[in-house]
Amino acid sequence: MARSGGNAVRYHDLPPAYHRWKWRVLLAFAGFYASVYLGRFNFGLVIPLLIEDLRISRTEAGFITMAMMWGFGLGDLVHGRLSERFGFRHWIALGAWLTTLFNWLTSFGVSVLTLILPWTLNGFVNAMCWSPGIAMISQWWPRQDRGKAMGLVSTAAGTAILLVWGISGSVASVWGWRAAFRYPLFLTAAMGTLCWLLVRDRPSDLGLPDYLEEDTVSSRAEALPPDELKGLRPYRRLFTNWRFLIACHITGLGNIVRYGLLTWLPLYYAEAGGLNIKTMVAVTVAYPLGIACGPLLGGLISDKVFRSRRSPMIVISCLLTASVLTAIAFSSPHNLVLGVILLILGGFTLALAPLGALAVDLAGRHMSGTAAGVLDAHGYLYAGLQAIIIGWFLDISGRNWPAVFGMLAATRLLSALLIMRVRA
Repeated sequence: MARSGGNAVRYHDLPPAYHRWKWRVLLAFAGFYASVYLGRFNFGLVIPLLIEDLRISRTEAGFITMAMMWGFGLGDLVHGRLSERFGFRHWIALGAWLTTLFNWLTSFGVSVLTLILPWTLNGFVNAMCWSPGIAMISQWWPRQDRGKAMGLVSTAAGTAILLVWGISGSVASVWGWRAAFRYPLFLTAAMGTLCWLLVRDRPSDLGLPDYLEEDTVSSRAEALPPDELKGLRPYRRLFTNWRFLIACHITGLGNIVRYGLLTWLPLYYAEAGGLNIKTMVAVTVAYPLGIACGPLLGGLISDKVFRSRRSPMIVISCLLTASVLTAIAFSSPHNLVLGVILLILGGFTLALAPLGALAVDLAGRHMSGTAAGVLDAHGYLYAGLQAIIIGWFLDISGRNWPAVFGMLAATRLLSALLIMRVRA
Protein backbone atom coordinates (compact mmCIF):
# COMPACT_ATOMS: atom_id res chain seq x y z
CA MET A 1 0.00 0.00 0.00
CA ALA A 2 1.59 3.23 -1.13
CA ARG A 3 1.66 6.09 1.31
CA SER A 4 2.72 9.68 0.97
CA GLY A 5 5.95 10.32 2.76
CA GLY A 6 9.13 12.31 2.29
CA ASN A 7 8.42 12.86 -1.40
CA ALA A 8 5.10 14.62 -0.71
CA VAL A 9 4.86 18.13 -2.15
CA ARG A 10 2.51 21.02 -1.43
CA TYR A 11 -0.46 20.70 -3.76
CA HIS A 12 0.13 23.93 -5.68
CA ASP A 13 3.84 23.17 -6.05
CA LEU A 14 3.30 19.84 -7.80
CA PRO A 15 4.68 19.58 -11.37
CA PRO A 16 2.43 20.22 -14.40
CA ALA A 17 2.46 16.52 -15.28
CA TYR A 18 0.76 15.75 -11.97
CA HIS A 19 -2.09 18.15 -12.66
CA ARG A 20 -2.56 16.78 -16.16
CA TRP A 21 -2.78 13.26 -14.78
CA LYS A 22 -5.16 14.15 -11.95
CA TRP A 23 -7.63 15.42 -14.56
CA ARG A 24 -7.03 12.41 -16.80
CA VAL A 25 -7.79 10.02 -13.93
CA LEU A 26 -10.86 11.98 -12.84
CA LEU A 27 -12.36 12.36 -16.31
CA ALA A 28 -11.62 8.77 -17.33
CA PHE A 29 -13.30 7.34 -14.25
CA ALA A 30 -16.23 9.77 -14.49
CA GLY A 31 -16.70 8.87 -18.16
CA PHE A 32 -16.68 5.19 -17.31
CA TYR A 33 -19.08 5.58 -14.40
CA ALA A 34 -21.58 7.26 -16.70
CA SER A 35 -22.11 3.78 -18.18
CA VAL A 36 -22.26 1.74 -14.97
CA TYR A 37 -25.93 2.28 -14.10
CA LEU A 38 -26.93 0.64 -17.39
CA GLY A 39 -26.30 -2.58 -15.48
CA ARG A 40 -27.95 -1.66 -12.18
CA PHE A 41 -30.95 0.65 -12.49
CA ASN A 42 -32.38 -0.87 -15.64
CA PHE A 43 -34.47 -3.13 -13.38
CA GLY A 44 -36.55 -0.33 -11.85
CA LEU A 45 -37.30 1.02 -15.30
CA VAL A 46 -38.79 -2.26 -16.54
CA ILE A 47 -40.78 -3.19 -13.40
CA PRO A 48 -44.11 -2.36 -15.14
CA LEU A 49 -43.16 -4.71 -18.00
CA LEU A 50 -42.07 -7.45 -15.59
CA ILE A 51 -45.34 -7.22 -13.67
CA GLU A 52 -47.28 -7.55 -16.91
CA ASP A 53 -45.13 -10.31 -18.46
CA LEU A 54 -44.27 -12.54 -15.48
CA ARG A 55 -47.24 -11.65 -13.24
CA ILE A 56 -45.05 -10.81 -10.25
CA SER A 57 -46.42 -8.54 -7.51
CA ARG A 58 -45.09 -5.15 -6.45
CA THR A 59 -43.87 -6.74 -3.23
CA GLU A 60 -41.94 -9.37 -5.20
CA ALA A 61 -40.47 -6.67 -7.44
CA GLY A 62 -39.41 -4.89 -4.25
CA PHE A 63 -37.74 -8.08 -2.95
CA ILE A 64 -35.72 -8.47 -6.15
CA THR A 65 -34.62 -4.83 -6.01
CA MET A 66 -33.78 -5.15 -2.31
CA ALA A 67 -31.67 -8.26 -2.95
CA MET A 68 -29.60 -6.48 -5.60
CA MET A 69 -29.09 -3.45 -3.36
CA TRP A 70 -28.03 -5.60 -0.42
CA GLY A 71 -25.71 -7.54 -2.71
CA PHE A 72 -24.23 -4.18 -3.72
CA GLY A 73 -23.92 -3.16 -0.07
CA LEU A 74 -22.12 -6.39 0.79
CA GLY A 75 -19.80 -5.80 -2.14
CA ASP A 76 -19.14 -2.27 -0.89
CA LEU A 77 -17.93 -3.64 2.44
CA VAL A 78 -15.20 -5.72 0.83
CA HIS A 79 -14.29 -4.25 -2.56
CA GLY A 80 -12.99 -0.94 -1.26
CA ARG A 81 -10.62 -2.68 1.12
CA LEU A 82 -9.55 -5.33 -1.41
CA SER A 83 -8.84 -2.69 -4.05
CA GLU A 84 -6.53 -0.90 -1.59
CA ARG A 85 -4.52 -4.10 -1.48
CA PHE A 86 -4.67 -5.28 -5.10
CA GLY A 87 -5.16 -2.19 -7.28
CA PHE A 88 -8.01 0.19 -7.94
CA ARG A 89 -8.12 0.12 -11.74
CA HIS A 90 -7.97 -3.68 -11.95
CA TRP A 91 -10.94 -3.97 -9.61
CA ILE A 92 -12.92 -1.37 -11.56
CA ALA A 93 -12.44 -3.10 -14.91
CA LEU A 94 -13.28 -6.52 -13.47
CA GLY A 95 -16.48 -5.08 -12.03
CA ALA A 96 -17.52 -3.77 -15.44
CA TRP A 97 -16.97 -7.14 -17.13
CA LEU A 98 -18.75 -9.16 -14.42
CA THR A 99 -21.68 -6.70 -14.40
CA THR A 100 -22.15 -7.39 -18.10
CA LEU A 101 -22.13 -11.15 -17.47
CA PHE A 102 -24.69 -11.14 -14.65
CA ASN A 103 -27.02 -8.79 -16.50
CA TRP A 104 -27.12 -11.28 -19.35
CA LEU A 105 -27.88 -14.10 -16.91
CA THR A 106 -30.70 -12.05 -15.38
CA SER A 107 -32.24 -11.51 -18.82
CA PHE A 108 -33.12 -15.21 -19.00
CA GLY A 109 -35.20 -15.12 -15.80
CA VAL A 110 -38.71 -16.59 -15.88
CA SER A 111 -39.69 -16.36 -12.19
CA VAL A 112 -38.88 -14.47 -9.00
CA LEU A 113 -36.22 -17.06 -8.08
CA THR A 114 -34.48 -17.03 -11.46
CA LEU A 115 -34.43 -13.23 -11.40
CA ILE A 116 -33.36 -12.70 -7.81
CA LEU A 117 -30.30 -14.99 -7.81
CA PRO A 118 -28.32 -13.48 -10.71
CA TRP A 119 -29.55 -9.97 -9.87
CA THR A 120 -28.21 -10.24 -6.31
CA LEU A 121 -24.83 -11.38 -7.61
CA ASN A 122 -24.93 -8.55 -10.11
CA GLY A 123 -25.26 -6.08 -7.25
CA PHE A 124 -22.22 -7.61 -5.54
CA VAL A 125 -19.95 -7.37 -8.59
CA ASN A 126 -21.27 -3.98 -9.67
CA ALA A 127 -20.00 -2.58 -6.35
CA MET A 128 -16.47 -3.21 -7.62
CA CYS A 129 -16.83 -0.08 -9.74
CA TRP A 130 -17.59 2.51 -7.03
CA SER A 131 -15.44 2.54 -3.89
CA PRO A 132 -12.20 1.59 -5.74
CA GLY A 133 -12.86 4.53 -8.06
CA ILE A 134 -13.40 6.93 -5.16
CA ALA A 135 -10.21 5.68 -3.54
CA MET A 136 -8.31 6.24 -6.78
CA ILE A 137 -9.63 9.81 -7.10
CA SER A 138 -8.63 10.56 -3.50
CA GLN A 139 -4.99 9.67 -4.26
CA TRP A 140 -4.90 12.58 -6.73
CA TRP A 141 -7.24 15.17 -5.20
CA PRO A 142 -6.72 16.62 -1.67
CA ARG A 143 -9.53 17.87 0.55
CA GLN A 144 -9.35 21.47 -0.68
CA ASP A 145 -10.45 20.38 -4.19
CA ARG A 146 -12.14 17.08 -3.34
CA GLY A 147 -15.66 18.48 -3.33
CA LYS A 148 -15.21 19.52 -6.95
CA ALA A 149 -13.71 16.17 -7.94
CA MET A 150 -16.35 14.12 -6.15
CA GLY A 151 -19.04 16.41 -7.52
CA LEU A 152 -17.90 15.65 -11.05
CA VAL A 153 -18.00 11.90 -10.35
CA SER A 154 -21.50 12.22 -8.89
CA THR A 155 -22.53 14.25 -11.93
CA ALA A 156 -21.38 11.30 -14.03
CA ALA A 157 -23.57 9.06 -11.87
CA GLY A 158 -26.51 11.35 -12.57
CA THR A 159 -25.70 11.22 -16.26
CA ALA A 160 -25.62 7.44 -15.92
CA ILE A 161 -29.25 7.49 -14.79
CA LEU A 162 -30.10 9.58 -17.85
CA LEU A 163 -28.44 6.94 -20.02
CA VAL A 164 -30.49 4.24 -18.34
CA TRP A 165 -33.70 6.15 -18.98
CA GLY A 166 -32.70 6.98 -22.55
CA ILE A 167 -30.87 3.84 -23.73
CA SER A 168 -32.39 1.06 -21.62
CA GLY A 169 -35.85 2.65 -21.75
CA SER A 170 -35.73 2.87 -25.53
CA VAL A 171 -34.39 -0.67 -25.91
CA ALA A 172 -37.09 -2.04 -23.57
CA SER A 173 -39.89 -0.21 -25.37
CA VAL A 174 -38.85 -1.67 -28.74
CA TRP A 175 -37.40 -5.13 -27.97
CA GLY A 176 -38.82 -5.89 -24.52
CA TRP A 177 -37.47 -5.97 -20.99
CA ARG A 178 -34.98 -8.79 -21.59
CA ALA A 179 -33.11 -6.71 -24.17
CA ALA A 180 -32.56 -3.96 -21.56
CA PHE A 181 -30.34 -6.41 -19.63
CA ARG A 182 -28.31 -7.36 -22.68
CA TYR A 183 -27.34 -4.91 -25.39
CA PRO A 184 -26.69 -1.69 -23.37
CA LEU A 185 -24.15 -3.62 -21.28
CA PHE A 186 -21.68 -3.81 -24.14
CA LEU A 187 -21.09 -0.10 -23.53
CA THR A 188 -20.34 -0.73 -19.85
CA ALA A 189 -17.78 -3.42 -20.67
CA ALA A 190 -16.11 -1.26 -23.30
CA MET A 191 -15.90 1.79 -21.03
CA GLY A 192 -14.46 -0.31 -18.20
CA THR A 193 -11.70 -1.54 -20.50
CA LEU A 194 -10.95 2.00 -21.69
CA CYS A 195 -10.77 3.28 -18.10
CA TRP A 196 -8.31 0.51 -17.20
CA LEU A 197 -6.07 1.56 -20.07
CA LEU A 198 -6.17 5.30 -19.31
CA VAL A 199 -5.76 5.60 -15.53
CA ARG A 200 -3.14 4.84 -12.89
CA ASP A 201 -3.87 4.23 -9.23
CA ARG A 202 -1.41 6.66 -7.65
CA PRO A 203 1.07 9.36 -8.67
CA SER A 204 3.92 7.09 -7.55
CA ASP A 205 2.96 4.61 -10.30
CA LEU A 206 4.19 7.26 -12.74
CA GLY A 207 7.18 8.43 -10.71
CA LEU A 208 5.33 11.58 -9.61
CA PRO A 209 5.30 12.95 -6.04
CA ASP A 210 2.22 12.64 -3.82
CA TYR A 211 0.37 15.74 -2.65
CA LEU A 212 0.92 16.95 0.90
CA GLU A 213 -2.45 17.10 2.68
CA GLU A 214 -2.60 20.54 4.30
CA ASP A 215 -6.16 20.45 5.63
CA THR A 216 -6.40 19.71 9.36
CA VAL A 217 -9.35 17.29 9.18
CA SER A 218 -7.83 15.00 6.57
CA SER A 219 -4.17 15.37 7.64
CA ARG A 220 -5.12 14.25 11.16
CA ALA A 221 -6.84 11.18 9.69
CA GLU A 222 -3.76 10.40 7.59
CA ALA A 223 -1.32 10.69 10.51
CA LEU A 224 -1.80 7.04 11.46
CA PRO A 225 1.10 4.61 11.93
CA PRO A 226 1.42 2.08 9.08
CA ASP A 227 0.31 -0.79 11.35
CA GLU A 228 -3.14 0.81 11.69
CA LEU A 229 -3.67 0.40 7.96
CA LYS A 230 -3.15 -3.37 7.94
CA GLY A 231 -5.71 -6.15 7.88
CA LEU A 232 -9.11 -5.27 9.32
CA ARG A 233 -7.85 -2.35 11.40
CA PRO A 234 -9.22 0.32 9.02
CA TYR A 235 -12.71 -1.07 9.68
CA ARG A 236 -12.14 -0.74 13.42
CA ARG A 237 -11.00 2.86 13.01
CA LEU A 238 -14.05 3.77 10.96
CA PHE A 239 -16.63 1.98 13.09
CA THR A 240 -15.36 3.78 16.20
CA ASN A 241 -15.52 7.22 14.56
CA TRP A 242 -18.96 8.58 15.53
CA ARG A 243 -18.88 11.43 13.00
CA PHE A 244 -18.17 8.99 10.20
CA LEU A 245 -21.00 6.72 11.38
CA ILE A 246 -23.47 9.61 11.37
CA ALA A 247 -22.42 10.38 7.79
CA CYS A 248 -23.04 6.72 6.95
CA HIS A 249 -26.59 6.74 8.31
CA ILE A 250 -27.38 10.05 6.62
CA THR A 251 -26.20 8.48 3.36
CA GLY A 252 -28.61 5.62 4.04
CA LEU A 253 -31.51 7.98 4.65
CA GLY A 254 -30.59 9.87 1.49
CA ASN A 255 -30.59 6.63 -0.48
CA ILE A 256 -34.11 5.90 0.70
CA VAL A 257 -35.12 8.98 -1.26
CA ARG A 258 -32.69 8.66 -4.17
CA TYR A 259 -33.40 5.03 -4.96
CA GLY A 260 -36.95 5.07 -3.71
CA LEU A 261 -37.74 7.52 -6.49
CA LEU A 262 -35.57 5.70 -9.04
CA THR A 263 -37.30 2.41 -8.27
CA TRP A 264 -40.90 3.53 -7.99
CA LEU A 265 -41.37 6.66 -10.12
CA PRO A 266 -41.90 4.62 -13.32
CA LEU A 267 -44.63 2.59 -11.61
CA TYR A 268 -46.17 5.73 -10.06
CA TYR A 269 -46.60 7.42 -13.42
CA ALA A 270 -47.70 4.17 -15.09
CA GLU A 271 -50.40 3.48 -12.45
CA ALA A 272 -51.43 6.83 -10.99
CA GLY A 273 -50.81 8.83 -14.17
CA GLY A 274 -51.90 6.17 -16.66
CA LEU A 275 -48.83 6.74 -18.88
CA ASN A 276 -47.44 4.21 -21.33
CA ILE A 277 -43.73 3.33 -21.07
CA LYS A 278 -42.58 5.85 -23.70
CA THR A 279 -44.42 8.78 -22.08
CA MET A 280 -43.45 7.59 -18.60
CA VAL A 281 -39.76 7.56 -19.58
CA ALA A 282 -40.09 11.05 -21.11
CA VAL A 283 -41.54 12.41 -17.82
CA THR A 284 -39.44 10.56 -15.24
CA VAL A 285 -36.16 11.33 -17.04
CA ALA A 286 -36.53 14.76 -15.42
CA TYR A 287 -35.49 13.26 -12.07
CA PRO A 288 -32.05 11.94 -13.17
CA LEU A 289 -31.60 15.15 -15.16
CA GLY A 290 -31.82 17.05 -11.87
CA ILE A 291 -29.43 14.57 -10.22
CA ALA A 292 -26.90 15.16 -12.98
CA CYS A 293 -26.96 18.94 -12.46
CA GLY A 294 -26.63 19.11 -8.67
CA PRO A 295 -23.43 17.37 -7.47
CA LEU A 296 -20.79 19.57 -9.07
CA LEU A 297 -22.44 22.74 -7.77
CA GLY A 298 -22.80 21.27 -4.28
CA GLY A 299 -19.15 20.23 -4.25
CA LEU A 300 -17.93 23.60 -5.50
CA ILE A 301 -19.99 25.51 -2.92
CA SER A 302 -18.70 23.31 -0.10
CA ASP A 303 -15.09 23.82 -1.32
CA LYS A 304 -15.19 27.55 -1.99
CA VAL A 305 -18.00 29.07 0.08
CA PHE A 306 -17.85 26.81 3.15
CA ARG A 307 -14.05 26.19 2.89
CA SER A 308 -14.37 22.41 2.43
CA ARG A 309 -16.91 22.03 5.23
CA ARG A 310 -19.59 19.66 3.95
CA SER A 311 -22.24 19.80 6.71
CA PRO A 312 -23.80 23.21 5.81
CA MET A 313 -24.32 22.15 2.20
CA ILE A 314 -25.88 18.85 3.32
CA VAL A 315 -28.36 20.68 5.59
CA ILE A 316 -29.37 22.97 2.72
CA SER A 317 -29.84 19.96 0.44
CA CYS A 318 -32.01 18.12 2.97
CA LEU A 319 -34.37 21.04 3.62
CA LEU A 320 -34.82 21.84 -0.07
CA THR A 321 -35.50 18.23 -1.04
CA ALA A 322 -38.05 17.80 1.77
CA SER A 323 -39.94 20.81 0.41
CA VAL A 324 -39.97 19.41 -3.13
CA LEU A 325 -41.14 15.96 -1.99
CA THR A 326 -43.99 17.53 -0.05
CA ALA A 327 -45.03 19.40 -3.18
CA ILE A 328 -44.99 16.15 -5.20
CA ALA A 329 -47.20 14.49 -2.60
CA PHE A 330 -49.88 17.15 -3.02
CA SER A 331 -49.66 17.54 -6.82
CA SER A 332 -51.55 15.58 -9.46
CA PRO A 333 -49.71 12.88 -11.45
CA HIS A 334 -51.72 14.04 -14.47
CA ASN A 335 -50.12 17.52 -14.38
CA LEU A 336 -47.07 16.50 -16.36
CA VAL A 337 -45.55 19.97 -16.69
CA LEU A 338 -45.57 20.51 -12.92
CA GLY A 339 -44.37 16.94 -12.44
CA VAL A 340 -41.34 17.47 -14.68
CA ILE A 341 -40.43 20.70 -12.86
CA LEU A 342 -40.71 19.07 -9.42
CA LEU A 343 -38.74 16.00 -10.48
CA ILE A 344 -35.89 18.15 -11.81
CA LEU A 345 -35.85 20.15 -8.57
CA GLY A 346 -36.06 16.98 -6.47
CA GLY A 347 -33.08 15.37 -8.17
CA PHE A 348 -31.11 18.62 -8.18
CA THR A 349 -31.57 19.43 -4.48
CA LEU A 350 -30.94 15.83 -3.41
CA ALA A 351 -27.67 15.73 -5.34
CA LEU A 352 -26.32 18.91 -3.74
CA ALA A 353 -25.20 16.98 -0.62
CA PRO A 354 -21.41 16.17 -0.81
CA LEU A 355 -21.54 13.09 1.44
CA GLY A 356 -18.98 11.09 -0.53
CA ALA A 357 -16.41 13.84 -0.12
CA LEU A 358 -17.19 14.05 3.61
CA ALA A 359 -16.45 10.34 4.10
CA VAL A 360 -13.03 10.59 2.45
CA ASP A 361 -12.30 13.81 4.36
CA LEU A 362 -12.90 12.05 7.67
CA ALA A 363 -10.96 8.89 6.75
CA GLY A 364 -8.03 10.27 4.75
CA ARG A 365 -6.76 8.99 1.43
CA HIS A 366 -5.08 5.83 2.82
CA MET A 367 -8.41 4.40 4.04
CA SER A 368 -10.50 6.04 1.33
CA GLY A 369 -11.51 2.82 -0.41
CA THR A 370 -12.63 1.21 2.84
CA ALA A 371 -14.39 4.41 3.91
CA ALA A 372 -16.20 4.86 0.59
CA GLY A 373 -17.29 1.23 0.72
CA VAL A 374 -18.56 1.34 4.30
CA LEU A 375 -20.42 4.59 3.64
CA ASP A 376 -22.02 3.22 0.48
CA ALA A 377 -22.85 -0.10 2.17
CA HIS A 378 -24.99 1.80 4.68
CA GLY A 379 -26.62 3.56 1.75
CA TYR A 380 -27.58 0.31 0.08
CA LEU A 381 -28.77 -1.30 3.31
CA TYR A 382 -31.31 1.50 3.58
CA ALA A 383 -31.98 1.48 -0.17
CA GLY A 384 -32.81 -2.21 -0.05
CA LEU A 385 -35.17 -1.69 2.88
CA GLN A 386 -37.08 1.03 1.04
CA ALA A 387 -37.58 -1.29 -1.93
CA ILE A 388 -39.40 -3.93 0.07
CA ILE A 389 -41.13 -1.56 2.51
CA ILE A 390 -42.49 0.75 -0.19
CA GLY A 391 -43.57 -2.19 -2.35
CA TRP A 392 -45.32 -3.78 0.64
CA PHE A 393 -46.90 -0.47 1.69
CA LEU A 394 -48.27 0.14 -1.80
CA ASP A 395 -49.84 -3.32 -1.86
CA ILE A 396 -51.56 -3.00 1.54
CA SER A 397 -52.53 0.69 1.30
CA GLY A 398 -54.25 0.57 -2.05
CA ARG A 399 -51.39 2.44 -3.76
CA ASN A 400 -51.30 5.44 -1.40
CA TRP A 401 -48.62 7.35 -3.30
CA PRO A 402 -48.97 10.69 -1.42
CA ALA A 403 -48.11 8.91 1.83
CA VAL A 404 -44.98 7.45 0.20
CA PHE A 405 -43.73 10.89 -0.85
CA GLY A 406 -44.55 12.26 2.61
CA MET A 407 -42.45 9.56 4.28
CA LEU A 408 -39.55 10.32 1.94
CA ALA A 409 -39.75 14.01 2.89
CA ALA A 410 -39.59 13.08 6.58
CA THR A 411 -36.29 11.22 6.06
CA ARG A 412 -34.72 14.40 4.71
CA LEU A 413 -35.75 16.41 7.75
CA LEU A 414 -34.26 13.74 10.02
CA SER A 415 -31.02 13.85 8.02
CA ALA A 416 -30.78 17.63 8.44
CA LEU A 417 -31.03 17.25 12.21
CA LEU A 418 -28.38 14.53 12.35
CA ILE A 419 -25.74 16.20 10.15
CA MET A 420 -25.73 19.28 12.38
CA ARG A 421 -23.84 17.16 14.93
CA VAL A 422 -20.99 16.36 12.56
CA ARG A 423 -19.70 19.91 11.91
CA ALA A 424 -17.21 18.94 9.24
